Amino acid sequence: MRIANLSGRLALIVDGRAVDVEQASAGRFAAAPQAVYERWEEFRAWAADAELLEGLGFDPAELGSPAPAPRQVLAIGLNYRDHAAESGFAAPEGLPPVFTKFATSISGPVTDVTLPPDGHTDWEVELVAVIGRRAERVAEADAWSHVAGLAAGQDISERVSQLAGPAPQFSLGKSFPGFAPIGPWLVTPDEFANPDDLELRCTVNGEEVQKGRTRDLIRSVPALIAALSAVLPLLPGDVLFTGTPAGVGLGRDPQRFLAPGDVLVSTVEGIGELRQTFVARA
Repeated sequence: MRIANLSGRLALIVDGRAVDVEQASAGRFAAAPQAVYERWEEFRAWAADAELLEGLGFDPAELGSPAPAPRQVLAIGLNYRDHAAESGFAAPEGLPPVFTKFATSISGPVTDVTLPPDGHTDWEVELVAVIGRRAERVAEADAWSHVAGLAAGQDISERVSQLAGPAPQFSLGKSFPGFAPIGPWLVTPDEFANPDDLELRCTVNGEEVQKGRTRDLIRSVPALIAALSAVLPLLPGDVLFTGTPAGVGLGRDPQRFLAPGDVLVSTVEGIGELRQTFVARA
């Protein structure tokens, strides 16, 4: 099942066309996309048996994030060994670094992103998991049952802000407007032959800069949920950025950063792509 945010309304994507959930459910489920996670199991049961209306075509630019207003956004750093190495760090022995991207940075899959002035803006393609059922002290073996679905994500990062000051400002440097595109929709875990082994790719102006597989995560999605939920409850609709493989601009020699006019395309196998075009601040 594929769940989308189409022009601010909850939709199911069926055969590439969008079915409005509020209309199809005769008002049983609200139009607001974020609200569905509080009733996720009820929604899944309804969607499995519903006689859906014929879907409508749509422009991908009309899509928003499938989780546009989470209460918590948790992001994981250094969760691939090759990315840790290019960043100059040893692979973490325990839980990798955890930070947040503030919710106002969240956007949909096709956007224009304004570059901060005098910055070094970088790319980080990631698999994103959205929580569908409250997770508190969850065993790793049970963690997938708490996941509503998976999406593609970009942890866009402004490195000057991120690394400035007496201590790094990870969350601020990664939270400029539009720096957390998510989408193009949410795909439920049952849609994948193996949700723990998906390919991620990222290109800049058509040149491949990142390619990896989620089987190489130091902490898999279930392992992250188990570790995080041992500390704090993960709530329905919460967003988890799981980390990026090697190939970011900061780790290159010479370093490379995004410039006005650059087009960043991020793809996750079995989900789809994000497309960000970068513009100078007016």
